[in-house]
Amino acid sequence: MKRDFLSLRDFSRDELSQVLEQAQAFKQGRLKSSLEGKAVVMVFEKASTRTRISFEVGIDRLGGHPIVLTPGTSQMGRGEPLKDTARILSRYAEMIVMRTYAHATIEEIAQWADVPVINALTDLLHPCQVLSDCFTLSEIFGELTDKKIAWIGDGNNMANSWINAAALFGFELSLACPAGYEPDKAILNAAFIDGAKVTVVRDPAEAVAGAIAVNTDVWASMGQEEESGIRAQAFQGYQVDARLMGQAAPEAVFMHCLPAHRGEEVSEEVLESAQSVVWDQAENRLYVQEAIMDFLIGHHHER
Repeated sequence: MKRDFLSLRDFSRDELSQVLEQAQAFKQGRLKSSLEGKAVVMVFEKASTRTRISFEVGIDRLGGHPIVLTPGTSQMGRGEPLKDTARILSRYAEMIVMRTYAHATIEEIAQWADVPVINALTDLLHPCQVLSDCFTLSEIFGELTDKKIAWIGDGNNMANSWINAAALFGFELSLACPAGYEPDKAILNAAFIDGAKVTVVRDPAEAVAGAIAVNTDVWASMGQEEESGIRAQAFQGYQVDARLMGQAAPEAVFMHCLPAHRGEEVSEEVLESAQSVVWDQAENRLYVQEAIMDFLIGHHHER
């Protein structure tokens, strides 16, 4: 049966736990050849460093063949309908990985594709990154249930995926966002219905109090560059600096999906401190994405 990974909510908590266990095995060098003889098409409509390299390396390590498409090197750039692209790619490859703008784009690709589709980032969600971040935290702190995690800054795709993760893994999540920059209301409401312990506050100090992890991201994401000036003003007071980290739990770590704008959302001092686990986060993308691909291909009937 075809399964997709467009959101953390596409998997149950048990399935996510299975993926993380497999990621640990991959990290320990116990590789599988689950993509042997298979092609994986990676469609990148947005620029990428960590996502593209980690997926390419992961596909290769699992025995598969990665193929990268960009709008400028495919008929998508000339307006070929998404449903046509999805059906054609399904005839050539065993999996599609997509990084795009509108979440509706990847939903349409998944609707028409006959092979598993993985969300490598949309403007709404970034599930691969947040699942990798949960893996990183579990390596440090063990079981995440009932622990507190903080998000500081924009209620963007990362914040939305952290909300989904809180609903699935049972940790407490406190998000400090300026007025007008809150997370997606539908995602928040779904989490509340599930009884998730999620709060949205204005004060970063309130959000980080007692937190084992302090997360942030750039204030202007890809596609929002023209808003940089307005956002820089709105986010004054939301920088993660040593003073703010000092108000979190003593054992707290700093997290960022990168790339970081030093001196804006995070100080150089914090990013380069012993509390920073950003390089572990980046490395763990490889193992978690390998595990996601392994899980999906294992549930997909051979054609």
